[in-house]
Amino acid sequence: MTMPAAALVAACMLLAPGAILAGAEDPSPDHFPLGELTAHAAMISPRPPPGFTIRIEQPFVVIGDEPAAMVRDHATRIVRWASDRLRQEYFAKDPDRIYDIWLFKDKESYDSQAPSLFGAPPISPYGYCSSAQHALVMNIATGGGTLVHEMTHAFMRGNFPACPTWFNEGLASLYEQCEERHGRIAGGINWRLPGLQTALRAGSAPAFALLTSLPAADYYGINTGVNYGVARYLCYYLQEKGLLQRFYRDVVAHQEEDPSGYRTLQAVLGNPDMAAFRMEWEAYVLALAMPAAGR
Repeated sequence: MTMPAAALVAACMLLAPGAILAGAEDPSPDHFPLGELTAHAAMISPRPPPGFTIRIEQPFVVIGDEPAAMVRDHATRIVRWASDRLRQEYFAKDPDRIYDIWLFKDKESYDSQAPSLFGAPPISPYGYCSSAQHALVMNIATGGGTLVHEMTHAFMRGNFPACPTWFNEGLASLYEQCEERHGRIAGGINWRLPGLQTALRAGSAPAFALLTSLPAADYYGINTGVNYGVARYLCYYLQEKGLLQRFYRDVVAHQEEDPSGYRTLQAVLGNPDMAAFRMEWEAYVLALAMPAAGR
């Protein structure tokens, strides 16, 4: 994930496990009160073992086993940066609850400590959400992309819990590779592109009408990788055409009469012939290329 340094403006504090945070000005009424975050940080369960640093980064609590300066860097450069820009772009409210972000310093730490803390081995080499503990669990050595993906889900649950699965995953996966453009968060081309291009050439990628209608169980079924690819690069197309923010606003506004978001998608695109639009979109995606190594 590529992201520049951002202005560090949100109130945050560093504390050792069990420490009491000093008082500070509470954030706006739309955010968790600082006192609530402080109390939560003092009562984190499971408890961090020795060597972990706990840091409040509104609206999350960050727990990491790297040196304190590195935990602080991840908290400000990734968590604060992404939270500020996701709020700016889409979300008026915080997540539905306080989420703990666990940052394990490397594969060894992640593979050995996450199971003992959360009761099961990691389901991904990068990171995952533990819904039972309301925790985002990350091997931060693999980069921050999965973290921003899961943060997007957390914000979506607090702002648009009825979000259709395809858009929830499409938007979250868009920010697996992200950067700042003119002060705004923007998703870039990522590893999902080659698999999607292969599926498009083979004719095995689902039509938009089918993708948007899939219940969660089918979206996450045997064709899940291609489903993610189509959803992500549909969101990428909307972003590059300046339509993604509008689509989010409109799909929220019309969720009752259009729960899948398909008719809203048509309207935001200007009500084109969707078969013709599909051909245009496929040509657009097939012309994309992975960034050169090192970029």
